[in-house]
Amino acid sequence: MAFRTVVKILFYSVIILLFLMWLFDDLLNDFIADKLLAFDGILWYKIMESKTPIILVIYSFVIALVSFFVIKHDNKYMDAVLSSINSILDDPEKKVRIDLDIELLEIELNRIRMNILENKTRAKDEENKRNDLIMYMAHDLKTPLTSVIGYLTLLSDEKKISKDMRDKYIEIALDKALRVEELTNQFFEITRYNLYEMELSKKNIDLTLLMEQLVDECYPMLHDKKLNLTFNYKNRVDYYGDGNLLARAFGNLIKNAINYSKPNSTIEVLMEEHSEDVELIFKNEGDKIPDYKLEKIFEKFYRGDEARTSKTGGAGLGLAITKDIIELHGGATNVKNEDKYIIFTIKIPK
Repeated sequence: MAFRTVVKILFYSVIILLFLMWLFDDLLNDFIADKLLAFDGILWYKIMESKTPIILVIYSFVIALVSFFVIKHDNKYMDAVLSSINSILDDPEKKVRIDLDIELLEIELNRIRMNILENKTRAKDEENKRNDLIMYMAHDLKTPLTSVIGYLTLLSDEKKISKDMRDKYIEIALDKALRVEELTNQFFEITRYNLYEMELSKKNIDLTLLMEQLVDECYPMLHDKKLNLTFNYKNRVDYYGDGNLLARAFGNLIKNAINYSKPNSTIEVLMEEHSEDVELIFKNEGDKIPDYKLEKIFEKFYRGDEARTSKTGGAGLGLAITKDIIELHGGATNVKNEDKYIIFTIKIPK
């Protein structure tokens, strides 16, 4: 804005200088000389001797006048922009209107206004989802905690309880206590998510070995749910990235597949190395995901099980964290339905 104002002042000043030179030297020179000589010859000679200073004074006055009007004119635009920005900050729902001929700026300011509104709405939705989720989880905590207290009370009060019954009560209490621990960890995950930014610690890793280790770690969960998992890629895939974060991202997708697979089905993990990227595919047999859920599935605190049952109760952060980690590596995540399968795809550039 300042540069443009200076250019305008210089441009108008040059034009006015050329006009003055033409006016006094070509058009009015003889006319003025005749009038001054007739009036006072001495005055005319003095003016001619001081011609240059007089022209400089006139020119300086003209430049000052031009600068004043140009700056005043340009300040109207600046005032309009500042006023529009303040309007957006005070009331982003109100459309910006500028009563000057700067339509493109008005369009851009309204685009910024809409972005602010969308971000505000998205933040509000995330806050509502988080609050709802915490409320449901707090309710879910009461049930296992009540069971733990109840069975421990029985063990404390019943002095002559049989060993089999004691072992049964202990097993139930332990199972419920583990559920309390799981829900508590989810609380920490929710509160921690927005309090830190993930930072990459890159080094050379073997993605094939990393995936094999993740598969081995999942066997207890697979056994409990009567599922199989196959990963048959044998070639070494060297990749420069953060192994811990990638393990977390891939592990979240495997756990998601386990939670939402049909019993006695097989989860397939495929990996393909290309010249420019590495592609990983997580394929499981499950209920088709509706289109409106596909669009939101990577959002924070969004859970596919809208009923929020305890059996599949996660914090709705696993897929969001996976997406963040992959994007930190410059990659992309995708999900789609294909026949009876749900397919998550990850691409990370080399």
